[in-house]
Amino acid sequence: MAGIRVLIVDDSVVARKMLTETFSSDPEIEVAGLASNGNIALQKIPQVSPDIITLDVEMPDLNGIETLKQIRALYPKLPVIMFSALTALASSATLDALALGANDYVTKPTQNDSPEKAIQQLRSDLIPKIKALINREGPRRIRHDPGQKKYRVSSDRIALVCIGVSTGGPNALDRVFRTLPAGLPAPILVVQHMPPLFTKTLAEKLTSVAAFPVWEAVDGQKLNNGEAYIAPGNFHMTVQRHGDHFFAALNQDMPENSCRPSVDVMFRSAVRAASADVLGIIMTGMGQDGMRGCEFIKQAGGRVLAQDEATSVIWGMPAAVVEAGLADSVVPLEKISYEIRRLLAGGVSAEKGALT
Repeated sequence: MAGIRVLIVDDSVVARKMLTETFSSDPEIEVAGLASNGNIALQKIPQVSPDIITLDVEMPDLNGIETLKQIRALYPKLPVIMFSALTALASSATLDALALGANDYVTKPTQNDSPEKAIQQLRSDLIPKIKALINREGPRRIRHDPGQKKYRVSSDRIALVCIGVSTGGPNALDRVFRTLPAGLPAPILVVQHMPPLFTKTLAEKLTSVAAFPVWEAVDGQKLNNGEAYIAPGNFHMTVQRHGDHFFAALNQDMPENSCRPSVDVMFRSAVRAASADVLGIIMTGMGQDGMRGCEFIKQAGGRVLAQDEATSVIWGMPAAVVEAGLADSVVPLEKISYEIRRLLAGGVSAEKGALT
């Protein structure tokens, strides 16, 4: 099998060397070429025919955003992963890049990391994303188990809307939030797998398109109906109930599914706080974070909605939920807002998606 050909675009010699060493450790990946700026990258693409590009966000001359615009104009389907510093400025630029068509991003190791630790971080963060985007894992097939446990929906009321999402999430959340109305009769809680700073920037960008405020959650914050709360990077977000009100509680307990924040952690706490009155939504993303949490929701009598394969950037998290027989409905991204509104209004059942 031919290796996945990667074009590395970064103005830093150190970063190019680090990425080259990272890829050389995996037999399925080969470095197709190196480019120190966006102009050179655009010249090299037709020369080296990469399968995927890693693109630095901040570069002189032609920066990552401008380079991405030209790549998308010339090569609309060529996968691009942004390589971003862990700063507020870079987080904003990275989210802009995702909106412009970048497929995903990874954050650069910090200057305090040793070379060995930096490369190990990139191996665990970057290589799985490359393989998932190139689909070296193969297509997901839904396996039906006739012995699967049947869950009964016991509540028509929804007190909490809980969303779990990862790869492709910022754009997916944008699509959903900009079509939801103000005044929803429940708070919306979101776990988006992102590092610190990025979640705050995401909340600000979603607030700019939504008809309601979107907050990066704060420990002890009251969760108001008609508002949305995003778990901050590197913190689990849980729900606590005091009387008739819900509150956010943050912690730095051990990661689950290699994630902090974790969808499973948030979903379990939502059930403890609201019992059956929980709507869990799993959207595009790698891995299976949220699957156990959805099982918790179903056992309590709550509802679960999964994004379909066709509209997911990576159908990993939703597929895990569907394969486990936990999804009440499987719908395309453009219908998720409608389903939220309908179920909050007392809709009894969502139209089943095709499980093929």
